[in-house]
Amino acid sequence: MRWQQLQHIMSGSYVSLQMALSYYHLIPEHVAVVTSVTTQRPGMYENKFGRFSYRHIHPSLFYGIEYRLLVNDEYAYLAMPEKALLDLIHFRPQGDSREYIESLRLQNLEIIDIERLHGLAERAGKPKLKRAANVIEAIAKREAEEYESL
Repeated sequence: MRWQQLQHIMSGSYVSLQMALSYYHLIPEHVAVVTSVTTQRPGMYENKFGRFSYRHIHPSLFYGIEYRLLVNDEYAYLAMPEKALLDLIHFRPQGDSREYIESLRLQNLEIIDIERLHGLAERAGKPKLKRAANVIEAIAKREAEEYESL
């Protein structure tokens, strides 16, 4: 897939949600639709490179992204892992529930910067995201205690 196609279809967007979580190996599933977040109109596009979905987000929540080298010489704007989690929770009704967050089957949580996670949630000013950050922190701590590094 050509990641750069994402910005060509809709500028002012960044890859997030399940696609970003998959990129960081935080979820075990293969993701067939590339979902990006934008301050523009939402939409769904399909071309020879794949299916692309765009979710609208308020401009005040458009942060926590990096311009990253993804494959070979291809770059795209990508949510930081902490922001991708918070974006997913933001869009999901009751996304801050322990049941939902557990259902994501998060893995490799050692790459999550807990301070950054809380900082991004605080910046959003949304109680739902602050509650979710606490749940994710608890899951990450539990995982770290249960599994010993090799």
